[in-house]
Order: sequence, then C-alpha cells, then structure tokens
Amino acid sequence: MTASLVPLVVLLPLLGAAVALILGRYRRVQMGVGVAVLSVVAIIAAVLLAAADAGEPTVVAVGGWEAPFGIVLVVDRLSAIMLLISAIVLLVVLVYAVGQGVADRHRETPVSIFHPSYLILSAGVFNAFIAGDLFNLYVGFEILLAASYVLLTLGGTGERIRAGVTYIIVSLVSSLFFLSAIALVYGATGTANIAQLSVRIAELPQHVQLILHLLLLMAFGIKAAVFPLSFWLPDSYPTAPAPVTAVFAGLLTKVGVYAIIRTETVIFAEHDLSILLMVVGGLTMLIGILGALTQADIKRLLSFTLVSHIGYMIFGIAVGGELGLAATIYYVVHHITVQTTLFLTTGLIERFGGATSINRLAGLLKASPLLGILFFVPALNLGGIPPFSGFLGKTGLFLAGADEANGTDAAGTAWLVWAVIAAGAITSLITLYALTRFWNMVFWRGRGELEGYESELLGSVQEAPAGATVTATRTTPVLMVAATCTLVALTLALTIFAGPLFELAGRAAENLGDPSVYVSLVFPGGIR
Repeated sequence: MTASLVPLVVLLPLLGAAVALILGRYRRVQMGVGVAVLSVVAIIAAVLLAAADAGEPTVVAVGGWEAPFGIVLVVDRLSAIMLLISAIVLLVVLVYAVGQGVADRHRETPVSIFHPSYLILSAGVFNAFIAGDLFNLYVGFEILLAASYVLLTLGGTGERIRAGVTYIIVSLVSSLFFLSAIALVYGATGTANIAQLSVRIAELPQHVQLILHLLLLMAFGIKAAVFPLSFWLPDSYPTAPAPVTAVFAGLLTKVGVYAIIRTETVIFAEHDLSILLMVVGGLTMLIGILGALTQADIKRLLSFTLVSHIGYMIFGIAVGGELGLAATIYYVVHHITVQTTLFLTTGLIERFGGATSINRLAGLLKASPLLGILFFVPALNLGGIPPFSGFLGKTGLFLAGADEANGTDAAGTAWLVWAVIAAGAITSLITLYALTRFWNMVFWRGRGELEGYESELLGSVQEAPAGATVTATRTTPVLMVAATCTLVALTLALTIFAGPLFELAGRAAENLGDPSVYVSLVFPGGIR
C-alpha cells in the first residue's frame, strides 16, 4: 500500500505546479491548489513515517526497473522524518505567504509566478530526501535550485538580482562539483546506486576513495553552507521576500546536511573523514556566530546564525555513533522549525515596524506584545536555553562528543572533540547574546532612546548592503500571525515531546549505524 504513495510526494507538487500555472488568472484557486497539495503530501509523509517506524520501510523501483538498473526511491526512518517536517514547514510557510500576498495585493509574491515555483521547489526537496541513487539526488537538487532562482529574484529589484546572480553562480559551481563526482564515482564503480556504492566504494584504493569522498563533501558542503563554503549565504537569503527567505533558511541547507549524512553513513561508511568534519564543524560554529555579532540587520544576523548552527550538525555527523546521529537528526528537525519561525517573525517585524535594523526600530513590545513573544520564544530556543529543544539537541550532541572523547579509540583526538564542544558552548552563548540584544533594542527599548542608541551602535555593527526600509503598516494579517504561531507551537512541541522524538531519532540512527540495513532494503536478495 505505502509503495504507491511514495512517488506521489514528488508527482503531486509537480502536477500542482502545472495546474497552478494554467490557472494563473484565478488567484484564489491557485492558492488553494498549493495549500491542498502540500496538505496531502504532509498526510502521506505521516503515513510513510508510521510505516517506516513500524519496521516497514518502503522501496519503490520506478517503472518496474529494479536496482541497480532503474531509479529507486527509498523511504526509511530518516527519509520519512525529513519528508514530514519539510512538508509541514512548507505548508505553514505557504499559508503565511498567502496571507502576505492577500494583504499586499501580491506585490512581493506575485501569485502567477510564486505558487508554481514554490511547488516545484517542494518537489525538488522531497525528491532529494527519497532518492536512492546519486544521479536522482542530483536531479532533486537541480529541481529545487531552478525554482529557487525564480523565488530569490521575485520582484526584480536590483538588490535581489545581484543576490540572485551570486546564488546562481555558487549553485552552478556546487552542481558542477556534484556532477563531476557522480561521473568519477560511476567511472570507478560502474554504478550510482547509493546502496551498491556502499559495497563497491570499499573495494577501491584508498587514494581514489579520498578523492571521491572529498568531491562529494565539497559539493554538499556548499549546499549546506559549511565554512569556508558559506560566504554566499548571508548576502543571498536576506534579500528575498519573507516566506522565501524562511524556506531557504529552514530547509535548503538541510538538504545538503541530509546528503552528507547519507554520504558518511552509507557510501563511505568504511572511509573515515571524521577529523576533517570535526574541524569544519567547529570553525563553522565560530566563524558564523562571530559574523552575526557585527550585524545590525536581523535578516543578516539570522543568516549568520544559520551558518553557525550548521556546524552543530556537522559535528554530530563527525562524532557518529547512535547517540551522535540521533542528536543530529533531532537537531536538524529543531533547527528547521526554529530558524523558519524566526524568519517568519522577522517578516512580521519588518511589516509592523517598517525596517529590520536595530538602528531604526524601538518600542515594539508596547505596540505589539504578541510580536515580542513570537520572537522571544524561538530566540531563547535557538540560543539553547533549557528546557527548549535547542538545549536538548545540543546536550545530546555534547554528550555524544564526550563519549567519543572518552573512548579508547579517540585518545589521540580527544582534545579536538573537547575543543569543538567548547566552541559549541561558546557559540550557543553568543547566539543568545546576539538575539536577546536585538530583542532588547527592538522590543524593550523605548522610542525616545532610539537616537542615542543609533549613534552608539553605528560604529560597531553593520547595516545590510543597500538595505531598504519598507513602509510600516502597523497591521499583522491574521494568516501571517496564525502561521507564525503554529510554528512557535511546533517548536514547543519539540520540547514537550522530546522523549518520544529522541527515541524515534535513535531508531533512525540505529539503522544509519549499520549500512547493511540500507543495502538490504534496496537489495533484499543481496547485491548481485
């Protein structure tokens, strides 16, 4: 039964995009198509997760061509978790976009372009999470990237076009690395099937494995925005409309993280680059958060915190083991939700206050207490304040790192593990400081104090390049507020139900710890 549902998570958004494009003149119908499609996909993802967690993961050979000759779609626990959280977030953000579009008469998100592109982006994200071979994973990346080019440049302003050019160039370079890696992998092993590669890669000479491994990590590292491959992100994401920025920040980098997880746990399970990943993870944390400290614009500040918190996920992948991978999966889900929430709230702040800079905003708590709460709760969560999910996820990662450092096999690198744990703790504190500083100045500070603060801050923080101030409307459309409140509630649910969620992540990590489990799903009769 579930096998027939798997292709629908990609086909429905693509068909919905076609219908939305045809119905471009009927705005309400077009918006309804988008919401209906993503609602159905979210339900399908929940069914697939229930089946996978019950011990019945789903593998579909597209067109009846069995692996390794045909395209294989695989939904195990990890894929199902990523499908469900991404479908929920995409649906909620779409509702937010509908509310913004109706209120602004679609100036920021023209319906005829936005909805088809958004659904195509969704199809690419879903396809990447269920791809059973590298080339289909590449196709998923290209689908979502093609749609993201359109979404990033909506409105055609000079600022967005400049950011879009940078994003396109970086994405093309990443795609070139990925396609080159696929070609080399296929030339060396004769296959691009992920399950089959887990066996054949191990048969290659060590130097060949190293080259292929580094090429794939470089391609996925650009997409995940790890240091030093993250330079493009802070200037690209903040220029887009709030719903687009929220989806980009919350989801797109996690597709790269997901690809790294598959690379390290299945394809190169026998080839260890954990030391490199640990160093990269630690540097990503610190460099990203230090960049956030110098920002006056909340969009750029959040973009730098996005980069820094990718470092926690890379650290968890490097630590490995059941606890490390479980904490990484939980943290990925947490970060998708919290980061998206903060960007949606920023969209409300920009709409209500007319700007996103601490040098131009003050007194918003008195004007809109609800807006203050909607920012404050996820800010504390991202900063790792107990008992929120950010604290729980980081604690899991640090405990996994401590176990690794205390292990006999890690005696030579224990100092590195402890150094990255220290970097993670420092990053968490600086994140909390940066976000609470923004909240204090924007919400708590009175309007009368704005001038004095402005002269004090301009010498130490940077405004967004060519930043534009929008007209304050002092209104908050119901759909936009409802969507943001829904995600805030979801972030709290991740804390309230942390026990069952960690257990689910642990079961997913248990499967990841043994690549033969993935191989047996795709090749139940053994690899021929």
